[in-house]
Amino acid sequence: MVTLTKAEEKIMKFLWDIEKGFIKDILEQYPDPKPPYNSVSTIVRVLVQKEIVGYKSYGNSHQYYPLITKEEYSKGQMSRLVSDYYNNSLKQVVNFFSEIKQLDEKELDEVLTMLEDLKSKKND
Repeated sequence: MVTLTKAEEKIMKFLWDIEKGFIKDILEQYPDPKPPYNSVSTIVRVLVQKEIVGYKSYGNSHQYYPLITKEEYSKGQMSRLVSDYYNNSLKQVVNFFSEIKQLDEKELDEVLTMLEDLKSKKND
C-alpha cells in the first residue's frame, strides 16, 4: 500500500466525501484561502499515476474518483504504523494509547469487550 503525502491525503479525503468530481469540485471542498487550481490538478495527476485515483474523460475535462476506499487506505496505514513503530505488537499499541490518552471506564470496557470477542474468534 502506498503512503500519501499530507496534500495527497487531503485530496483523497475530499474525493471520498464527494465520491467523484472535477478539479473545481475538489477545490470547493477547501476552506478559504483555496490553493491554486494548478496545484490541486498536479496533485490529482500524481494520485492517478499512483493508481489511487481514476478518471473519466469528458472532452478535455476529467472527472476523478477514488480507486481505493477510505477503509482500505486506513487499514494499510494502520498496518504500516503497527509494523514500523510497534514491532507488530498489539500489546505495545494498547500500552501506547493507555499511556498517552486517558481512557475513561466506558472506553476501557469497550476495548476489553473487543479483545474478548477477538480472543473467542481465535479460539473457534
